[in-house]
This record gives sequence, structure tokens and C-alpha cells, in this order.
Amino acid sequence: MFDLPLFKLIILCGSSFCAGLVDSMVGGGGLILIPTLLLLFPQMPIPTVIGTNKFAAVQGMGMATLQYIRTVQIPWHSMVPAAAAGFCAALLGAKALTVLDSSILRPVIVVLLIAIALYTAFRKDFGSIHAPHRSAGEQRAISIALGATLGLYDGFFGPGTGSFLIFGFIGLLGFGFLDASSSAKVVNFAMGCAALGYFLWTGNVRFEIGIPLAVFNIAGAFVGARLAVQKGSRFVRVLFLVVVGGVIAKLAWDMLR
Repeated sequence: MFDLPLFKLIILCGSSFCAGLVDSMVGGGGLILIPTLLLLFPQMPIPTVIGTNKFAAVQGMGMATLQYIRTVQIPWHSMVPAAAAGFCAALLGAKALTVLDSSILRPVIVVLLIAIALYTAFRKDFGSIHAPHRSAGEQRAISIALGATLGLYDGFFGPGTGSFLIFGFIGLLGFGFLDASSSAKVVNFAMGCAALGYFLWTGNVRFEIGIPLAVFNIAGAFVGARLAVQKGSRFVRVLFLVVVGGVIAKLAWDMLR
């Protein structure tokens, strides 16, 4: 059992609340919570750090998904099969991680995320209006392809999955930022459940840490999803750029090290 003095508990719970808040809108909550876990528990094995973070994050994603379902019209005919594809692909990606080196993806992902950030920043109208321009069949096929591709990536590597989903739903389907974020959360939640199942199966979740983290992650997700709905696509767009910038900086720092 890990010793959890009050100061560690306060830092962890505050970080988890902030992670849930950000993750519920544009993803990237792991940028906040994983470094906190690494700092406070330097002896904890990396798979256990990731698994404990995932335990909390999935609870928060579930809360955010429920909030979006109540307030945003989700295209279920596309998102349910996309979520199923993402779930299966994430399991395959997690399995691939045991035999392949994920570090080879870092330079490619950094370049792609920089391109996404620049495109979003310079296209002021990108995602400002929700105007789907695909037929139901096309939307379903594209959503499944995105779910399968990014599910594989999420299980294998992970950083930026939510950002890629949002960008894909806007660029390929014509969604606005708010609708793209809510749809991405449904698909990402399925991927997270697959990854969490893998970590639970391999015993890489510390429940005495994960349970309080989950409670505050849920609270942050509740506030974040409501804030996103109230503020709309323009607010989500700005936060999206901030989080993408954070993912780029994190991956670049990892490469330099």
C-alpha cells in the first residue's frame, strides 16, 4: 500500500479535477495527471501509473459523455459503430505495445499535431459552425475508419487521440467544435474502457490511489462538460489549441530527453 499523506492527497485530487475538466472538453487530461503521479510516486512502475490514471480518466469520461448526451445531439448511427471499432482496435494496439517500440511514433505525431494546430489557428472559421456535409452512410463509414485507426493508435501510443478525433470529425464530417468534442468523447470513452480492461487484467491499477482520483475526475468532467455546452464552439476551439500545444511540447520534450 502506498502512504497517502494529506498533502499528496490534496495535490492528487486537485490535479485529477483539472484533468477531468480539460479532458471532458478536448482531451489531454493525462498531460496533467500522469506527471503528477510520476512526481509524487517515483517508484511506481510506469504501467501502473498509466493504469491508475486510466482508471480515473474513464470514470470522468463516462460522466462527460452522460452530460453531452443530455445536451448535445449525438449522431448515434455513426458513433456507436465507431466506438465499437475503437474498442476492438485499442485492444489490438495495447497488445502491439508489448512487441513494438512506441517511441518511433513520436516524431511523426509531433509533426501531425503541429500541422493540426497551425491549420486550426489560421482557419478562423474551422469548426465554428456545425454543418455536416456527408450522407448517413458516408458519415458512418468515415467514423468507423477514424475509430479503428485512432483506437489502434490509442492502445499503442495514446497522446493526442482526442485531438485527432475532434479534428477528424470537423474536417471530414463538417461538425462544429462542440459537436465534434461530444462525439469524440463517446468514441474515446469506448477506447478508454478497452485500455482500462487491459490494465485491470494485468494488475496495473492501484485502487487506493485511483478511487479518490476518480471521484475528483468525475467532478471535473461534470463541470467541464457543462462549461463546454454553455460557452460553445469558440471556447472549445481555443482550449483545443492550448491542449494540442501542450501535447506537442510534452512529446518534443520526451524526444529531447
